Amino acid sequence: MKHANVSVFVPHAGCPHQCSFCDQRAISGARDAPDGAAVAALCARAERELAQKGRTAQIAFFGGSFTAVSRPYMIELLEAARPFLGRGVFTGVRVSTRPDCIDDETLDTLTRYGVTAVELGAQSMDDAVLSKNGRGHTADDTNRASALVRAHGLELGLQMMTGLYGANEASDLMSARLIAALMPATVRVYPTLVLEGTRLAALWREGLYRPQTHEEAAALGARLLEFFEACGVRVIRMGLHAQPSLAEHLLAGPYHPAFRELCEGALLYGCAERLLSGRPPGRYRLHIAPKSVSKLCGHGARPAQRLRAMGYDIIIRPDAGVCGLDVKVEDV
Repeated sequence: MKHANVSVFVPHAGCPHQCSFCDQRAISGARDAPDGAAVAALCARAERELAQKGRTAQIAFFGGSFTAVSRPYMIELLEAARPFLGRGVFTGVRVSTRPDCIDDETLDTLTRYGVTAVELGAQSMDDAVLSKNGRGHTADDTNRASALVRAHGLELGLQMMTGLYGANEASDLMSARLIAALMPATVRVYPTLVLEGTRLAALWREGLYRPQTHEEAAALGARLLEFFEACGVRVIRMGLHAQPSLAEHLLAGPYHPAFRELCEGALLYGCAERLLSGRPPGRYRLHIAPKSVSKLCGHGARPAQRLRAMGYDIIIRPDAGVCGLDVKVEDV
């Protein structure tokens, strides 16, 4: 069975801080906070559709800081979702929150209502970067909260952002190493975007903040993807989902609706470049997995173009015998 999330967005509910980059309504496309009835209706509709397709899913409460909302409201939403658990379609509940909004009592409550996974918005493990972006928590908060989540037997997910105000590639790579050391099951990686109405937009207009280019974000994203997967951490999302509201508010930054494909294309390029280095310019056939062809040749075909600019007249050959992001080179 394929697996998915049925997402319930709780825009900006519970957040005690206004981070420099944040506009949850633009990011999620949600305007109003849902009540229990809305959650039940969404779950009922999704349950019917998923059952027809033979799929399972988690009910996922995203946006804002789920455990920082009022306790009655949090329980109202969880109670609305709980009747749908254990009926063959929904396998559990996933919530996202801030590292400083987790404690033993809260985790006990989440567990009672069927929560199986908690994602923490670490964003960075550099305290100076966290402070500059108004996060209101520290790397130690992320360390403590991660340990608590795992101690309660829940799946730990961590979220990080690249290119934050005050960050650089070195600090982002350091954050990735420290995040991996916390042994999360999953991670999400989001390049920082400049959205209208945020403090980051003002910094950008004043020339005090320069967002990553698409090339910089994809190159770093490729390194992070390779690193996390080598550590046994599943990368379940790279880049924000496409939303009309996001397009309306986006001012600058490396947004791409298929950002993960850009990163995987960069990995394919790096692999091909290593295999071709030392060989004389000429014609070569690259064997890659059929599902990876678009990653090397699509999105403006930059990886393939860069190889050709180096003097390698490459022919792309889809090959079912090649797995994942591997590349095999053959002389022509």
